Amino acid sequence: MNAAIVALVAGTTLAVGALAFVLYPLFFDQPVARAAAGRRVESWSDDVAVAALREIEFDRATGKLSEADYAQLKEQYTRQALARMRRLPATGAEDDEVEATIRAYRAGRPACDRCGPRPEGDAIFCSNCGQYLPGSCERCGQRVEEAGARFCSACGHRLAA
Repeated sequence: MNAAIVALVAGTTLAVGALAFVLYPLFFDQPVARAAAGRRVESWSDDVAVAALREIEFDRATGKLSEADYAQLKEQYTRQALARMRRLPATGAEDDEVEATIRAYRAGRPACDRCGPRPEGDAIFCSNCGQYLPGSCERCGQRVEEAGARFCSACGHRLAA
């Protein structure tokens, strides 16, 4: 009987903890991004017309909206969204922190001229096509900058697999 009570208390504690974890965002809202002046940063993604475009796309995909109504609404909301985007100041609001983080991530990664940035930070060869990535020769250490080079210009060592 004592083990059953312990199991009941443990289960109840876990259930309450899970419920608190799920409901936390509803009661404690995350802070909104603010500009230096203290007002909200405007972005085209905040536009009501953009949200309406997303909504009518969903409604069409689920069969709630006919093609004729969709075409009419899409034209109307697209016009409104474009007008709003053109009115936004070019302050770099669209070049937000996420874009800067992505650029910094890609700058630190080797890149294949065919396949793009590679996910492996220490890659010597492209994990997709096997091409040598610009870097240093593994035999002599000479820097090889030519993308797609097959041999080291200093020692002649084969670079590509």
